[in-house]
Amino acid sequence: MKAIILAAGTASRLRPLTLHTPKCLLKVGERTLLQRSMDALIQNGIREFVIVTGYLHEQIEDFVRQTYGESIQVCFIHNKDYETTNNIYSLWLARPEAEGEEVLLLDSDLLYDAKIIERVLADKHDNVLTLIRHELGEEEMKVVMNEEGAITEISKTCDPALAAGESLGIERMGMAYTTALYRELEVMMNAEHLENTFYELAFLRLIAKGSTFSVLDVTDLFSCELDTVEDFENARQRIPAHLF
Repeated sequence: MKAIILAAGTASRLRPLTLHTPKCLLKVGERTLLQRSMDALIQNGIREFVIVTGYLHEQIEDFVRQTYGESIQVCFIHNKDYETTNNIYSLWLARPEAEGEEVLLLDSDLLYDAKIIERVLADKHDNVLTLIRHELGEEEMKVVMNEEGAITEISKTCDPALAAGESLGIERMGMAYTTALYRELEVMMNAEHLENTFYELAFLRLIAKGSTFSVLDVTDLFSCELDTVEDFENARQRIPAHLF
């Protein structure tokens, strides 16, 4: 299994912190967000990485090479259109490395307990989407489920009152799912030109075609998405001592 990490964005809401540093290389404690995530993956047996870069990509590539050397296998894919596209396009660019493969898909701006990866890998389902439950607003990627626990909607625009929680941004996908995913993305990119949308739109479209995720609730474990300077200050206060 390989990890696909999307790290192309400019993180404009985090300026001035990201004026000269990509978001994933910002530190909480002694380690960067990217290092924390890669360490968690390596700790759980992942040795093959695909990192899609964009903004200040040289810094990310240099950091990974200097930090991990030959201990892992890493493929860098550069999204040169990072200023005009969204994460769905970065995922699309990973097609040569991800289609028909078992993968973990992760956003690069997460701060989380490594036990989340352990649980995702231990889950009996081929396709797993991690969920956290908390008070929701307009910005979160919300997940709506039916009485049987199946996902019926995943988007930022759905009614927060109907949502079970927020998608954390860590998904496990089996070979059949990534095959179906890139078949769908091919239409979305080449025919419909939806390069500036979120990849969850592809997830939603696949649900209607019978391909979906099992939901794994990881609310009991620490996780934090970092979108603003205030978020970083809060994270430094909230992060458990054993993770610091």
